[in-house]
Amino acid sequence: MTVTSGRRERKKAATRQRIADTALQLFLERGYEAVGIRDVAAEADVAVTTLFSHFASKEALVFERDDDFEQRLTQAVTGRTPDEPLIPALRREIQALVRHCTADSATPIWRMINGSPALREYEESMRLRHAETLAATIAADPDLSQTTTASRTIARFVIDAYSLAREAPDPDAALDEIFRMIEAAWAVTRPSGNPTGPAGL
Repeated sequence: MTVTSGRRERKKAATRQRIADTALQLFLERGYEAVGIRDVAAEADVAVTTLFSHFASKEALVFERDDDFEQRLTQAVTGRTPDEPLIPALRREIQALVRHCTADSATPIWRMINGSPALREYEESMRLRHAETLAATIAADPDLSQTTTASRTIARFVIDAYSLAREAPDPDAALDEIFRMIEAAWAVTRPSGNPTGPAGL
């Protein structure tokens, strides 16, 4: 039963990736607005209903790593070692994501996104959702002891750091500058007399 389930999940993941790869190729070749859902489904050799079982919208085809991004951010919080401070853990994850998104191969994709109002709007809503998920994860960590407002504020700063650094001429330098400010903001949320919290959290 486990083997069958594993095979089914691998097949499902392969189909999802094929649809996403096909969609991106068509969007880059013909232009995002010129390609419809039916075009993608036909080229990927799947039914439209199958496509929608994997992706909720046309925009989601472009941001197919959306869930991975969100999970990596929450894992940066929950997967820390007991003595690892929160902000450096988040910075490390954001830096890895920025480097992935600023690779030469990603340039045409971001050019397409920036040129499409629908994709820009989708990206904005996606970033807000990621910030809320990250905020909930921070607030739920008993070692951090943060209010909802503080958690949401820090989470918004971290998500904005990704966008700002990705667009900067020198992403690493931008992250250094931004995270110094995030560190300072985080410090003032700590209990009086213990600005960095236990073990520098």
